[in-house]
Amino acid sequence: MNVANLQLEGLLMAVAAINHTLVRKGVLTVEEIDIALRKAEAVETGEDRSEGMSASSRDAVNFPIRLLELANQCQPEADMPSFSKLARMVGQMKEPYNDQM
Repeated sequence: MNVANLQLEGLLMAVAAINHTLVRKGVLTVEEIDIALRKAEAVETGEDRSEGMSASSRDAVNFPIRLLELANQCQPEADMPSFSKLARMVGQMKEPYNDQM
């Protein structure tokens, strides 16, 4: 596996852990983090950003956001699922884009 991929994997899990801690400490709510992530995904899937991008490129851009959304859904007192489990869940929840057949 490419070292950059491993670095991104670690970064995503670190951000997920920070989000988890922020919720547990009452700094942010799960809903507030979810709204922020949904806004980020909306920007990335908007016409300006995704025009001319293939579906696989859009999936690549949205993968980290979707992974963090799933991690955010974990209860603050529960253990965080592994990266591989979250990645599988992202693949299972992926919906087709409007331009896909």
